[in-house]
Amino acid sequence: MATTMDVVFDGSVLRPIDEIKLVPGKKYTIIIDSEEDYEENPELDPAFNIASLAVDTGIPDLAHEHDHYLYGTDKRAKNE
Repeated sequence: MATTMDVVFDGSVLRPIDEIKLVPGKKYTIIIDSEEDYEENPELDPAFNIASLAVDTGIPDLAHEHDHYLYGTDKRAKNE
């Protein structure tokens, strides 16, 4: 089970901002993620290069009629 918590580094230790429910003496693995990393280096943001995943489907009304193409529902409007 993963738990996310906000902490503050006081120069020596990480201190939780809110109350936490962890077992004393038990070993935990911590992943440090700082929002500032994305501000300094936006390429680290997973969404930075999302445009590179775009695919030209050749379907001109895909954005407007996505339910039709995904789920087979009736089209919302007739294509002219």
